[in-house]
Amino acid sequence: QVQLVESGGGLVQAGGSLRLSCVASGIIFRIVSTGWYRQAPGKQRELVAAITSGGRSDYGDSVKGRFTISRDNAKNTVYLQMNSLKPEDTAVYYCNTKTTVGDYWGQGTQVTVSS
Repeated sequence: QVQLVESGGGLVQAGGSLRLSCVASGIIFRIVSTGWYRQAPGKQRELVAAITSGGRSDYGDSVKGRFTISRDNAKNTVYLQMNSLKPEDTAVYYCNTKTTVGDYWGQGTQVTVSS
C-alpha cells in the first residue's frame, strides 16, 4: 500500500520559514517525479515544486527564488524549504508522486501565513 505522509505545516508570520517533509512508502513502480502542490480555498490546485528522478527541479512562478525542493533517497523523503513566506502562500500543501502507472497523493498539510 502506497503512503505519502506530509509533515511540517503550521502557522508562521509573513517573512518566516517552514520546511515540509514527505515520506513515501510502498511505491513499487518507477518514480518519474515527486513534488508539492497546494490548494487555497476557492482556488485550483497548483504546482509548487517538483523534482524528477533525474534530479531536475521545477517551480511555480510565484515561489521561484523563495522555495527549494530537495530529496533524500536513503530516507525516501522529499523536502520543501519555504522561505520569505507571504500570506498568499496560505494553502493546504499536498505531496505528489508520479509513477509510470499513475499519481499518488498525500493527505495534505496546512500552511498558514499571517500578515
